[in-house]
Amino acid sequence: MAGKKFSQFTGGANADANSRIVGYQNGSTTNNMWTPTELAAGLQEHLPESFIIACSDETTALTTGTNKAVFRMPYAFTVTAVRASLTTAGTTSGVTTIDINEDTTAGGVTPVSILSTKLTIDFGDKTSIGATTPPVISDASLADDAQMTIDVDGLSGGATEAGLKVTIIGYQS
Repeated sequence: MAGKKFSQFTGGANADANSRIVGYQNGSTTNNMWTPTELAAGLQEHLPESFIIACSDETTALTTGTNKAVFRMPYAFTVTAVRASLTTAGTTSGVTTIDINEDTTAGGVTPVSILSTKLTIDFGDKTSIGATTPPVISDASLADDAQMTIDVDGLSGGATEAGLKVTIIGYQS
């Protein structure tokens, strides 16, 4: 096994399906044996990665519109959760509504939302965690080098929100 990459054990035609990796579960003294595929799935679940994208400066009030942030995925990625936060919360009724889009075309001209229910932050709050309407991920598989865009689709009645960050959580796929 020396000199082999982890991916050589977990995928592809040359994967070693008969290998077992010994470890402990929850610190107990009972050994468990996992296949590399089982171990890879466990690592993906328990060692997530995050992209935190700043979509504005910290003090200027947000405005609605598309392409508030634009970036490219550095590798294929499976999204397991999304969230948003503000430095300054909205002060009157309504919600801050955020969309995350993926575009796999070479020219970056056909963005498609990865959310069937968009991210929202309730007025008075600084985070989407605990929002009245939670986001729903409809496209969890982001392509390597896909152009990603963040849109602000709605603001609270006072439009005082500032300092928007969006977090995409998941694992390399």
